[in-house]
Amino acid sequence: MLIKNYRTQFTEELTSIFDEKEIESFFYIILEAFHELKRVDLVLNPNLELDTIQLLQWETVLSQLKEQKPIQYILGETEFFGLPFYVNENTLIPRPETEELVEWIIEDLKIKKFKDLKILDIGTGSGCIAITLAKNLPNASVFAIDVSEKALVTAKKNAELNEVKVTFIEKNILETEDLNQQFDIIVSNPPYVRNLEKQEIHKNVLEYEPHLALFVEDNDALLFYRKITELATKNLSKNGQLYFEINQYLGKEMVELLEKYNFENIELKKDIYGNDRMIRCVLKS
Repeated sequence: MLIKNYRTQFTEELTSIFDEKEIESFFYIILEAFHELKRVDLVLNPNLELDTIQLLQWETVLSQLKEQKPIQYILGETEFFGLPFYVNENTLIPRPETEELVEWIIEDLKIKKFKDLKILDIGTGSGCIAITLAKNLPNASVFAIDVSEKALVTAKKNAELNEVKVTFIEKNILETEDLNQQFDIIVSNPPYVRNLEKQEIHKNVLEYEPHLALFVEDNDALLFYRKITELATKNLSKNGQLYFEINQYLGKEMVELLEKYNFENIELKKDIYGNDRMIRCVLKS
């Protein structure tokens, strides 16, 4: 079958579930993953044919997309900050908003001069934050913590894939009293979606991504932030900085929390969608 003809079928079968732009994006992601071809290649070679095996591959992906399984999990890979990452049901799919957080840290560190920079990423998941920082800050020592052994297996593979050194530690941060060393930067994108917000979550996230990394109880939504902030008061170096990705509805509460723990120069920043999404602060000397 000509791939241009299959594309029509592919689009028709997904139209009731996804919008046109999403379907088009899926098509070209698969085209590149399976055939190493980009949009322009298809334009230049419109009579490209799918053989029986290739058609079966496409049909397998199509059937999973109909179940709203994320394309990243179907293919087992994604891109973050221009770098390749393996992902699976044990790790969250990296978001563009998290790329903004990473970019903020990198830009800050270009201005501030740290000697023997040490960075800690808490709740690393796929390792996207820690690995991207290690890749872009080659003189930094980067450490990453996660409670999930399976997530850390994936994160270690991603560090190898991107040829960086990150020290991975399996640890339940909620049960940790001291990190036993000092860091210049502590960053975290912890679970922050309240159960009351589940109705806002799409099926592809709710049914496939790990709830352990997503949700917190309604009555203690800042549980992880409070614990990490407590640890930061002990384990941030002089003039060290704390960065969080946050729940868009809890910006005011986050500022109040950080003030309570004696942090200053608190800056709340919006993401590309105009939502309060990240926060940065410095521990008072």
